[in-house]
Amino acid sequence: MPRPSTRLAAPSERARTLAAERLAGLATPAGALGSLGDAAVWLSAVQDACPPRPLDTVRVVVFAGDHGVTAHGVSAYPQEITALMVRQFLSGGAGVAVLARQHGATLRVLDLGVDVEPGAFPAEVGAHKVRRSSGAIHVEDALTPAETAQALAVGAAVAAEEIAAGADLLIPGDMGIGNTTPSAALIAASLGLDSRDVTGRGSGVDEVTLAHKEQVVAQALARAGERVADPVDRLTALGSADLAAQVGFLAEAARSGVPVLLDGVISVACALVAEDYAPGSSAWFAAGHRSPEPAQSLALSKLGLEPLLDLGMRLGEGSGAVAALPVLRSAGALLTEMSLLADVLGS
Repeated sequence: MPRPSTRLAAPSERARTLAAERLAGLATPAGALGSLGDAAVWLSAVQDACPPRPLDTVRVVVFAGDHGVTAHGVSAYPQEITALMVRQFLSGGAGVAVLARQHGATLRVLDLGVDVEPGAFPAEVGAHKVRRSSGAIHVEDALTPAETAQALAVGAAVAAEEIAAGADLLIPGDMGIGNTTPSAALIAASLGLDSRDVTGRGSGVDEVTLAHKEQVVAQALARAGERVADPVDRLTALGSADLAAQVGFLAEAARSGVPVLLDGVISVACALVAEDYAPGSSAWFAAGHRSPEPAQSLALSKLGLEPLLDLGMRLGEGSGAVAALPVLRSAGALLTEMSLLADVLGS
């Protein structure tokens, strides 16, 4: 996917204004809907429609990949869990699969960099594979420049496929043991922060492992140096195939004017890079939930996003965003179907 040369088109100000006016006129005290009202106005703006249309075709895409840092003691789980969980997505037993069924969303899982032999998964899962695992970012680049370009292009192509299939909302998911480490590094690099500010417990590591993980992130940032100023170089040095693909996915969704509901620290890290890669992207994103990972809150603040849910979830997979889907649908329904105060007073 070629990097946009100009800032992406913004959501509709006309629809945003109309939605804000309609919200103010609902038969409810001013501000009574809280964040639901804000979400409804955003939905109108990204759809260029007031009142907003129902979210009938929601499509979740999980980008899976392994990470070289996992072999260096940054996770509570071994790398082999990634492949096992991909099979759970396919069988319907993963958390996001349960939630997607519950809320009428389609689910697709793609192997961008899982460390498995060819043919380990169905052909459609591995059709876009870039490589097996990624480099250990504290001692080497995660990807080659060519692999980064390939992963970005894959993500854009996948977004285009989902949009062509009728998606009116996209949700990115992730699967990869150790992926909170490159995500923390990407957020630190994007925001100019220290490893101490961004490193969290991920899958639930103890104090000793947390301190080691923080060191790994610090080493990765020092090794990458000034290259992190460029978003593509940042992904090459500190990302992975699955994270780079998600950046391409987010940027293409925004370029195409299709809204995205973000999940936890992984997708928010990718959203930060997408905003640098394709300026204006973040206007098309909403935050599904707040993760306990410190880096996610820092990134959300930079992006100006307030999450719909705060349940202490740290499952990943896109699960928090799918759990927030009924809240976003409720916001749209309220703006569409709730009586206007003028009608109530006039009846």
